[in-house]
Amino acid sequence: MIPFSLIIPVFNEQEALPATLERLRVLWRGDFAKNAEVIVVDDGSRDGTAGVIAELQEDLGPAFRFLRHGRNRGYGASLKTGIRAATHEIIAIVDADGTYPLERLGEFVAALEAEGAAMMVGARPVRQQPAIRRPAKAFLRALAEYLTGEQIPDLNSGFRVFRRSDAARLFSLLPDGFSFTTTITMALLTEGEKVVFVPIKYRRRVGNSKISPIRDTVGFTLLICRTTLAFNPLKVFGPVGLVLIGMGVALLVLRMLLDNAFGVASTIFCLVGGIQVLALGLLADLINRRGQPSK
Repeated sequence: MIPFSLIIPVFNEQEALPATLERLRVLWRGDFAKNAEVIVVDDGSRDGTAGVIAELQEDLGPAFRFLRHGRNRGYGASLKTGIRAATHEIIAIVDADGTYPLERLGEFVAALEAEGAAMMVGARPVRQQPAIRRPAKAFLRALAEYLTGEQIPDLNSGFRVFRRSDAARLFSLLPDGFSFTTTITMALLTEGEKVVFVPIKYRRRVGNSKISPIRDTVGFTLLICRTTLAFNPLKVFGPVGLVLIGMGVALLVLRMLLDNAFGVASTIFCLVGGIQVLALGLLADLINRRGQPSK
């Protein structure tokens, strides 16, 4: 088995954490104990999670390491802390809420090398996701697929395997919040890296979700656009510029057909604005390409 570091970010997971660690302890009785480590990062929990960790720490052995933030810094910040502390190049991440198939960790680690992929992602069935979140998730997925030009069955799955070096070079872009997984997916895809999505079974979570549907959906949308601007700005500027130019041409034709029935200011605004936005996109794309190392 290829050595890897498993990172588990936890925040107020007192109910779910014992069962999750017990499932891991069963796995670590085999080859996992010789080839892997577990890093649990407590993100300033206030519900007794730290006490649960302290009680289990002596029983879990040297393969299990525990880190703690003095205050709640965010899901992404916890993953960054774990990645920095990791011993191995291959990184696996999983949530502590009991939803993901931990028994498939070895399969995903082996597949990363076999597939020659930058990242393996466990794709959850859409039907198992809460109905109230499906419209927002469908919109975000459609936007991300347009901006990357790739199919993305699960944009923010918390069960994935990737390389420490890839995550480290993207640290300046990766946020401290829940959008860490969305950003690293977008970044690798827009760089042309291979990301493989593998269907997985998804269990009902223990405890309550920490995600705010409205706030986090808005945040994810802005982040998807920002990440695309960093790697492929024409995907954002191009359509906006072309739409404005198209509107300007349509207004010009309409004005001619109606015998100058309305002013020309709106036509000039659309045409000039569209040309400026398109030129800005081309300039940003040129700067971006010059700044990328040749492969």
